[in-house]
Amino acid sequence: MIRQYDLIAPCHFGMESVLKNEIYDIGYEITEVEDGRVTFAGDAEAIVRANICLRTAERILLKVGSFKATTFDELYEGTKALPWEEYLPRDARFWVTKAASVKSKLFSPSDIQSVMKKAMVDRMHVAYGISNFPETGSSYPIRVFLKKDIVTVGIDTTGESLHKRGYRKASVKAPIAENLAAGLIMLTPWQAGRILVDPFCGSGTFPIEAAMIAANIAPGLKRSFTSMDWTNLIPVRLWNDVREEAQDTIDLSVQTDLQGYDIDPKAISAARENAKAAGVDSLIHFQVRPVSALSHPKKYGFIITNPPYGQRLEDAEHGGELFPTGAHPKAERLSRSAEEEAVSAEELAGIYQELGERFKAMNSWSMYLITAYPEAEKMLGLKAAKNRKIYNGMIKTYFYMFPGPKPPAKRGGQK
Repeated sequence: MIRQYDLIAPCHFGMESVLKNEIYDIGYEITEVEDGRVTFAGDAEAIVRANICLRTAERILLKVGSFKATTFDELYEGTKALPWEEYLPRDARFWVTKAASVKSKLFSPSDIQSVMKKAMVDRMHVAYGISNFPETGSSYPIRVFLKKDIVTVGIDTTGESLHKRGYRKASVKAPIAENLAAGLIMLTPWQAGRILVDPFCGSGTFPIEAAMIAANIAPGLKRSFTSMDWTNLIPVRLWNDVREEAQDTIDLSVQTDLQGYDIDPKAISAARENAKAAGVDSLIHFQVRPVSALSHPKKYGFIITNPPYGQRLEDAEHGGELFPTGAHPKAERLSRSAEEEAVSAEELAGIYQELGERFKAMNSWSMYLITAYPEAEKMLGLKAAKNRKIYNGMIKTYFYMFPGPKPPAKRGGQK
């Protein structure tokens, strides 16, 4: 009988619906959706497929169990009662790598980590009948989240966050996380074959993620994962099979019109380098161009962008790396540059005014932008049809949606 697991996929706050659809699309049933995380049922192959194929998840956690704990004694007993020997071989290297607490009586990460490690060791002593653990084998990092005194425990199958696709060789000012960029694109009606322009493309993340979606390139195809060494739980052949399947579905012959502009030549150079590393450089046109020169001869295109905010994100860890209640991607990958921090209020207002004017001149286009700039709609001279709250670093941002008209139906009923 194939063993089934509960798998937890943390995501950015606001991306739950997109991630839920992604999980359905790769063939698995959702069991729970909460702020910043989606839980689904799956076997060993699901762990492999989710890590390689999901575009919007932060990581994939194998849930070991959950229990209530208001004291450290209860935390110890609850942790010890979990069947660790079913997951960890006797030579496993195991530790509580992250602990977070929200509205719970137990809140000290270091104490939580220490108590849980002792409980795990004591359980393994009994299960394996040995007093010392060499911990020379594969790594099994544990992540724990306490919310309203309920302790949820999972083993991290991923390692480095899934936003790290492996293509970002060069980075410049204000890079948006890859999984957040993909999720924002997927919140729009854009699809392969439609025009997409990012006038503040920076290191190219929006156009690159769009190209990967268009060419059906799995986001995790070029990277490794912690659980690749878990041969006690996941047969090596599954990694080979899923990668081969993903490789076979890539279509680089797809027709695209993807463009990235930036006023900074260094940004465009970095974007081109990253697109090449991602294998999609043939699908994207990058160009040094100010927003004042934003234009396109065709109709029914999309502007999807991450313009300047005028503030600097702090370097801080967040719940999204555990089991988020309001997931904020690591600020180290999103921090605004010194140049952007220095942008004056007048300059910032001018950038949005220019963007609004150029968008109005592009008849029939749609625009979607993520920003924390409070005067965005006023300076754009536009009222969004809808906006969605998204956490970008520790800053609450909004994804403003300005949808244009649908293109006329083509022959055969295609749009």
